[in-house]
Amino acid sequence: MTAVDVDVKKAEELERQFDAEMHFRPLLPPATWVVAALLFALSCFHYYTAGFGLLREQTHRGIHMAFVLGLIFMVFAANRRHADAAPVSTWWKPGGVPLHDWALLLAAAVASLYLPAIFEDIAFRVGNPLPMDVAMGTVLTLVVLEATRRTMGWPLVIIALGFIAYAFLGPWMPGILVHPGTTWSQLMDHLYLTSQGIYGIPIGVVATYVFHFVLFGVVAMRIGLGRLFLALAMAVAGRFAGGPAKVAIFGSALFGMISGSSVANAVTVGSLTIPMMKRLGYRPHFAAGVEATASTGGQITPPVMGAAAFLMVEYLSLPYQTIIIAAIVPAFLHFFGVFVQVHFEARRVGLRGLQPHEMPDWKAVLRADWVTLVPLAGLLWKLFDGSTPYLAAFWGITLCIVVGLARPAVGAVHAGGGAVAAALRAAFMDLVDAFVMGAKYALAVGGAAAAIGIIIGVVTLTGTALKFATIIVGVANDGASLLQGFLPTDRASLVLLFTLVMTALVCILMGCGVPTTATYIIMVTVAAPAMGLLGVAPLVTHFFVFYYGVLADVTPPVAVAAYAAASMAGADPFRTGNTAFRLALAKALVPFVFVFSPSLLLVLPGFSWGDFLFTLAGCMIGITFLGAAFSRYMLMPLAPWECWLLGIAALPTIAPGVPSTLVGIAMAVPVLARQVMAWRAPLSRQVS
Repeated sequence: MTAVDVDVKKAEELERQFDAEMHFRPLLPPATWVVAALLFALSCFHYYTAGFGLLREQTHRGIHMAFVLGLIFMVFAANRRHADAAPVSTWWKPGGVPLHDWALLLAAAVASLYLPAIFEDIAFRVGNPLPMDVAMGTVLTLVVLEATRRTMGWPLVIIALGFIAYAFLGPWMPGILVHPGTTWSQLMDHLYLTSQGIYGIPIGVVATYVFHFVLFGVVAMRIGLGRLFLALAMAVAGRFAGGPAKVAIFGSALFGMISGSSVANAVTVGSLTIPMMKRLGYRPHFAAGVEATASTGGQITPPVMGAAAFLMVEYLSLPYQTIIIAAIVPAFLHFFGVFVQVHFEARRVGLRGLQPHEMPDWKAVLRADWVTLVPLAGLLWKLFDGSTPYLAAFWGITLCIVVGLARPAVGAVHAGGGAVAAALRAAFMDLVDAFVMGAKYALAVGGAAAAIGIIIGVVTLTGTALKFATIIVGVANDGASLLQGFLPTDRASLVLLFTLVMTALVCILMGCGVPTTATYIIMVTVAAPAMGLLGVAPLVTHFFVFYYGVLADVTPPVAVAAYAAASMAGADPFRTGNTAFRLALAKALVPFVFVFSPSLLLVLPGFSWGDFLFTLAGCMIGITFLGAAFSRYMLMPLAPWECWLLGIAALPTIAPGVPSTLVGIAMAVPVLARQVMAWRAPLSRQVS
């Protein structure tokens, strides 16, 4: 293999196949023209406002919702089985879209834009809504729930309906969960007319930040940045033992910088690395598991990360630059954990690296594609010079457009003016298509954000956030009482540990059917107050929930990234999910570490280089122990007792604190000594 061309169209088709958020239905004219025009207009609207000034908050969010919710009914079929059927255009299905979906598009647009239209009078209506306000709020609520069902499935809708039911059943709830209840008019007043419901922070973050970075990632891929990333990954890691698997890790880390999507990473990088891994001898489920686990790192890899990272900006009132810096070390530890297990597996099985003729000439690729790094460099420059994230995205997209148009034109200069014009037209149409696809990719998260607004609105209306926190801390106290005499630690640490374990389990369970962003917001609403009561810094709490929400992408029974990779590898999906979860154990342990040692996040008050370096070293050593135990190999094959001892020793080694780390290393000394002696024995015989 001498090239690393990324087939963008094929990658988009694979994403459509494996990611429910991309399961678009086929269309015929006139629906094709209407949808393409609206998608392009949506991207242009956000591109323009990012560079030349946002509109008034409610107006900006209302226009965004009108586009997003309306387009969902055009792009997503009511029944997903219908999305795979050949489209048929009739008078009741113009363009393959039923008339009731055209009606829902209109209803979504009217209900979304009604609030900005009455904004001048809204101060007089909050708390005393008019019948028309209640009617429009009802329409928008129903539209949001149906749009969420089409894009995300039933789980998030059921959760939202459960919260709505809780709003009415408050007087009959048990114990601490009791509240006075509400009426439908009061509920619509809160969800629709205030900024604490559907028009709240989640939809605002999507409309202000997330959309722009999704668009940047799509356009950057179109101009060739993905091809350059894969070439660099192969140059760095391809020649070492088990090279393709290490290429998957480095490639996914680089792709994660611009995509922020687990499935997008898996299908793009995996389409190249999974066949190579299988050809060199990796078992299909392991090859798929490596790609899936590495790909989940996309949501935690700066600078783009996932949508939840932008929500932190709003919830915590912190600069996005701070979030990026805090994410660096945890993201590194995630990829380091995957790399360690891949390396040990390759050494155990005896897998070779790639030969020179199997790798691209990275120098030639760099000479050809170095210019595609300019938009990413511009994005980073603007992020760290104090600009807002959306202005940084604007300049990143602008530079992508310049590069995307200039490269083909320059390449065609020698062929004459006609060739230059043709090249410019083709490049321009490709960029237009990228704008259309970028908007398409952002529809699902926009619908989910509106649904999450319903959940948050009920929580703020009923005042139950602190009640949930009290319940969680109470259960953690009971658990700490049971184990206090058996573990060598103080009661406060045990209570915190139980709280973290419960939060992590709920995040994983909820992530089985709810996207990462929704899981993050719901769990922050519920868990953040509980962890706050125990003295955990808000940034640490948000990162903990964020990481466990991402982990759900490789946690069976619903592990979307793992299942996408499994299908490409021809592997058993459940076995792939189990393998991916095992490979992601570093990501599962690291959040516990930065809760007890916040220096790992770099940006919190009280940061100490000594504490940071010691904690980082302990994490890396412990992750290495754990990787060796699961791989059954270190310097040489491990005996069963060595695997068990290393696995047990890894936990205190990773735990922050000098005593625990030294205890863990001491526990591993017998294994390390035997491994060194076994490794040196053949060398000694050769010398003699």
